[in-house]
Amino acid sequence: MDRGFFQNVEKSTGVKQDDIMRLVKSVQSADLSNERTVRKLIHQVSKMANKPVSKKTEDQLVRSIMNKQIPSMNDLKKKF
Repeated sequence: MDRGFFQNVEKSTGVKQDDIMRLVKSVQSADLSNERTVRKLIHQVSKMANKPVSKKTEDQLVRSIMNKQIPSMNDLKKKF
């Protein structure tokens, strides 16, 4: 990926490129049909971005991901 992309993400979220890459690697090997795994990933992202996720939003994200209806970046921005 373009270094500029990561600079923009870091600027807007405070999340470093290395942290993003570690997350990407963990998602690639994760079983997204397992609710516990999906919730764990949501908590990791929330902690990395220092953005709390309400129980309601977490439940909506879990349902969407497990139903293979991955939310777009625009949809995620609206939730936070």
